[in-house]
Amino acid sequence: MSCALVPFGHFQDLEAARDFLCPHRRPGSAAAGRDSAGKSASWEDGGGWGAWDEAELQEPEEEESNSKNQRNYWLQDCVLSLSPTNDLMVIANEQKAVFLVPKWKHSDKGKEEMQYAVGWSGSLNVEEGECVSSVLCIPLASQKRSSTGRPDWTCIVVGFTSGYVRFYTESGVLLLAQLLNEDPVLQLKCRTYEIPRHPGVTEQNEELSILYPAAIVTIDGFSLFQSLRACRNQVARASGNENVQPPPLAYKKWGLQDVDTIVDHASIGIMTLCPFDQMKTASNIGGYNATIKNSPPAMSQYVTVGANPFTGFFFALEGSSQPLLSHVALAVASKLTSALFNAASGWLGWKSKHEEEPVQKQKPKVEPATPLAVRFGLPDSRRHGERICLSPCNTLAAVTDEFGRVILLDVTRGLAVRMWKGYRDAEVGWIQTVEDLQERESEKMDSSPFGNAQGPSRVAQFLVIYAPRRGILEVWSTQQGPRVGAFNVGKYCRLLYPGYKIMGLNNVTSQGWQPQTYQICLVDPVSGSVKTVHVPFHLALSDKKSERAKDMHLVKKLNALLKAKTSDPDLIEAEAKELILDIKYPATKKQALESILTSERVPLSSLTNITQTLMDNLKRQELECVDEGLLQFCANKLKLLHLYELISKLNSQSIQKDTSPSDNDLAKLLRLEEKDFHRLETLLENYKKENTQTTVQFSDEKDDILSVKMFLEYLEYEKDVINVKSMEDGEYVALGSFFFWKCLCGESSIEEMCDALESAGFTPQTLLSLLLNLWLSKEKDILDKPDSVSCLHTMLSLLSKMKVAIDESWDTQSVSPWWQQMRTACVQSENNAAALLSAHVGHSVTAQIIDSVTEKKFSQIVVGSDMESWEALSLDTEYWKLLLKQLEDCLILQTLLHSKVTKRIKRVSSLQTEPLGRLSVKKLLEAGKGGIADTVAKWVFKQGFSPLVLNLAQYKTNTDSTEESVEMHNNLFLEEPEADAGLETILELLQVAYQQFPCSLEVDVLHAHCSWEYVVQWNKDPEEACFLTRSIDHLRCIINAHVQHGIALMMWNTFIVKRLSSATYLMDKVGKAPKDRLCRRDVGMSDTAMTAFLGCCSELLQTLLEADVTSDEMQAPVLDTEDAWVSVEGPVSIVELALEQKRIHYPLVEHQFVLCTVLYAIMRFSLKSVKPLTLFDSKGKNAFFKDLTSIQLLPSGDMDPNVLSIRQQFLLKVVSAAVQTLCSSQKDKEVSEEELFPFEKGKNWPTLAADLAQYLQISEDLVKRHYVCELYSYGMDHLGEEAFLQVADKEVLASQLLILAGQRLAFVLLHGQTKEGMELLTRLPPTLCTWLKAMDPKELQNVDVPIATTAKLVNKVIEHLPENHGQYSLALNLIEAVEAIPS
Repeated sequence: MSCALVPFGHFQDLEAARDFLCPHRRPGSAAAGRDSAGKSASWEDGGGWGAWDEAELQEPEEEESNSKNQRNYWLQDCVLSLSPTNDLMVIANEQKAVFLVPKWKHSDKGKEEMQYAVGWSGSLNVEEGECVSSVLCIPLASQKRSSTGRPDWTCIVVGFTSGYVRFYTESGVLLLAQLLNEDPVLQLKCRTYEIPRHPGVTEQNEELSILYPAAIVTIDGFSLFQSLRACRNQVARASGNENVQPPPLAYKKWGLQDVDTIVDHASIGIMTLCPFDQMKTASNIGGYNATIKNSPPAMSQYVTVGANPFTGFFFALEGSSQPLLSHVALAVASKLTSALFNAASGWLGWKSKHEEEPVQKQKPKVEPATPLAVRFGLPDSRRHGERICLSPCNTLAAVTDEFGRVILLDVTRGLAVRMWKGYRDAEVGWIQTVEDLQERESEKMDSSPFGNAQGPSRVAQFLVIYAPRRGILEVWSTQQGPRVGAFNVGKYCRLLYPGYKIMGLNNVTSQGWQPQTYQICLVDPVSGSVKTVHVPFHLALSDKKSERAKDMHLVKKLNALLKAKTSDPDLIEAEAKELILDIKYPATKKQALESILTSERVPLSSLTNITQTLMDNLKRQELECVDEGLLQFCANKLKLLHLYELISKLNSQSIQKDTSPSDNDLAKLLRLEEKDFHRLETLLENYKKENTQTTVQFSDEKDDILSVKMFLEYLEYEKDVINVKSMEDGEYVALGSFFFWKCLCGESSIEEMCDALESAGFTPQTLLSLLLNLWLSKEKDILDKPDSVSCLHTMLSLLSKMKVAIDESWDTQSVSPWWQQMRTACVQSENNAAALLSAHVGHSVTAQIIDSVTEKKFSQIVVGSDMESWEALSLDTEYWKLLLKQLEDCLILQTLLHSKVTKRIKRVSSLQTEPLGRLSVKKLLEAGKGGIADTVAKWVFKQGFSPLVLNLAQYKTNTDSTEESVEMHNNLFLEEPEADAGLETILELLQVAYQQFPCSLEVDVLHAHCSWEYVVQWNKDPEEACFLTRSIDHLRCIINAHVQHGIALMMWNTFIVKRLSSATYLMDKVGKAPKDRLCRRDVGMSDTAMTAFLGCCSELLQTLLEADVTSDEMQAPVLDTEDAWVSVEGPVSIVELALEQKRIHYPLVEHQFVLCTVLYAIMRFSLKSVKPLTLFDSKGKNAFFKDLTSIQLLPSGDMDPNVLSIRQQFLLKVVSAAVQTLCSSQKDKEVSEEELFPFEKGKNWPTLAADLAQYLQISEDLVKRHYVCELYSYGMDHLGEEAFLQVADKEVLASQLLILAGQRLAFVLLHGQTKEGMELLTRLPPTLCTWLKAMDPKELQNVDVPIATTAKLVNKVIEHLPENHGQYSLALNLIEAVEAIPS
């Protein structure tokens, strides 16, 4: 009950607002550093503010650097305003402004809080060079009958250094602009309607006052309200041609005279002098012979602060000046019209810059001010005022000056009544607190100074001072009262005090709904919070006369006693009783009793005695004086204490345990056949084995112990019924453990516990909820204690027999809310084993109750028949059976998800290490038809094993193990042989899951979901190319072509095409395989990953083409769902979406496939001087990356010879690069090509190039001949001989190979420079010598070839050259030369 600084909002992103408004304050800004040096120096020179010593406060330590400090000071440079209804905040600096609106959002801690988010930001200046000098946010009252007195919208009033005052909506739309004086606007202030507290107080009119350096303008509030409404309605209609002229603004303009400088002002309002003051004033002005009017004149009073005088008092007689009328121009209408005209004239060429300038320079006419001389002031020539803040009751004002003083003015008498020192740069505000009469204890013989409790509420005013130099916020009682509160808040805050409420109310509408308004608030840019100050009324009372203060003193003494290190509980009990009985106020007594009850040091017996003593004391008092609420509170707490004592006693009484029930007994109890019971046991055993999650429990933690403090916090009485408060799951379980854990373990009497809880006032529904929460959360312990099932059965039977547990009107054809509550808990639980057991128990108890009800009904009708052979059917029983099937399915699925591959050699991605969420029936029911397969797919992704595992499990499910399955099993983990250890378990669990979900986990459906899961994860991290590869592996495992087609097309459209187009344009731009940096910048992956990506793209398109052909030969699958899961709801499954996809346009996909293969070849072989798009004409280029189901215009007919030439060169480059790679891979066996490039296995590049040649209208034979020549050039003659057979035109190839043989011979004879070679050269025919000398062996890639191999090549050439060929004789001479060379 002391002063409190309460946060009520936070900023969502205040740093963004700072960077927008003050760019020079950004981190690292050079300007910020310069400002820091300058400002810190000036502060050090400023006087002894830093030497302030406060005994009860410790200043926060400053360990931040100067630059960081200066960044935090940015709010001091800005103009701030917060609407009193807290629906808008404006921060402005120079020309820019940010409008912040509050929104309710969840904080990091999960609690809802109000956060200020940017609603609008931009520049407000219209005139060149003008800046914002003052801002107000004024809420305007609604005119609707349904919301009388409530705020409708908030108007932002902005004053500029140009003299303009502009009015805006919350979305930054300019409503109207007024130029009432050409000097800069210094300050804007507003006064709204308040109901007079006393009959003699003058009713004040609403007004907006604008201060200029030598003038004050006051705009009538009613006139302003009507004009703003009209302008806003015009904006809402958003039509520039329906101009409804708003009413003119009525204002008064006073020219302030006899004052040097004015920096702030306060409009006190209309005042009427009493006869004595009237005579005194008349004598001062008119002298001895002054005449006095019968009725005192009404005057408007204004107080200014500045210099010479320090404060000036001005009085304007009502009626001495007629109100001026200002023409209101609809800013938005004129803006729309001029913008439209300017745009149109710009299109037609009419507008010029010279024509616009005169229009912009026109300003409205400014009326002259009525002179108003200062009547008196506080003349202090050395003191310069800075701010003035008027109190809510208009009688006091706080003034700050540059000497660091805060002066309290009595504005009625014109006197300074108090001064505070040491508050340089202070900001001030007021808080008005109303006494709450209901809090007092009303007694008949009450002689306290409060007077009659039924009298009017008193009002207290407190002055709030924020001293930024010291980082302190203080609250002072006025006028001569002490400091009642102080807070360390930091040095960078701003104190906001609006001083007004809602505009547009009157004495009728203001009496209705009272909006939540904040009198004062503190904005802290460091923590990003907005806080308000709460001051209780009793702090305004002196200690001698305040019973409340005495009570608070006793409460403090009690708290000190509870914290003291006294070991004697009896002493604490005696003192606490004495203190609590001395307290007068019921609310404070309740607060004191709560402090005692929440203390952990007071034993249970003492708590009971203290509460009983207080209750007895209250009962002894007269009935009229007793506070019913306090009496009821004591009675309720006493009941809870007695209940706690009884439960603790029952838990401590250990009973003899029964022998653990046998399996047969449990089976009978759960009404299960022996076979079904053993199946349940197996399922639970598998679950226990795989569920290896460990939980930490400290040795001193016990499940059946709960402190009295926690017990009282969790429970509350309401009308003789105990309710459990809303709390976290862990606390709920702790309360359930205290009641039921010993019973579930068989260590405590179940019957006694249930009777005790029922008689205490617990409803059966609450007890059932506590029991189920405990059971479901203690799954691990329950599985280790089989006898707990029989205890749960007994307890559930007893709870079900309680009154109002099961409705008496319940019959077998309706659903009981009691059992539905239990089923709902099981459906939502993620502990599937515990849920399954509790469902079995629930089903058994339900059947037992139904049997007994049925026996009663039919015992009279069917006499002598065998009742045991009957089974009573009911709707609840059917629901239980459905739930049991669902929980069993969920348990099997959860067991599978817990299973893991024991060892993994390959590097594991961080995405694969993220844990899988636990399952519940509710989650599966809300996950849609594909939810089950999607869950398994996520597990497959985390384990990362081959798609063949899924096929093998399915194969084993359908057939027995054969040689084929064994072979498949042996090949599964060739990549990770050590992982084979856990494979058997995984296969068994998968088989069980397949049998349980024959539709949801059909192998094609599962592969489809796995494929999709892998590609989704690859999209999160494109560097993991193996994910995309594995996705396509799963895709190729899909048997049904319709599903395969749809999944492939969706993958292409969703994840592939955008990245592929980026890669294509990048490669075409650079004209070669791009470097790693460019790949990362444009495509978002490294060059290695991009190579694999392009390979996957071509594989994906090839799969799509194959699926399109195959789909004509098979039917689309029929998607079924298991009976237990027919009611699933949620998103459409991937397979359903896949089957809805349109058929592709085969030629377009083939065209795209060619591009992908070209791109892959360029990246794979790092080809240079190749621009992939130059291989296609304009039609071909336009067809790329279009929807694959659309029909596009594709190239047809003869192609441009230039394009054909480029294509031919490209294909020959690919073949050359492929042969070079083949040669180098054979030399270097260390690095496997398949490890670097996942799709190299089975990819024959020369064959692929020949296939591409056919599509690209290039001779296939040309490519094949080039391939053979390249093989011979690299010296791989054995491969060349095989490839030779594939060539059609062998004669041309033979002539090409003849040159190769000549180059080899030339190297041996001419470049070897051996004696034998030179002798042989002299014996050769001249034509052969000349031909050999023309050969260039440098064109050969490998010259180190045995001469016998070359001889074989020459024989091959002669074999295929016809005798009439021009080079036949040359070949014959060549064979002779080769044979002559010794090998």
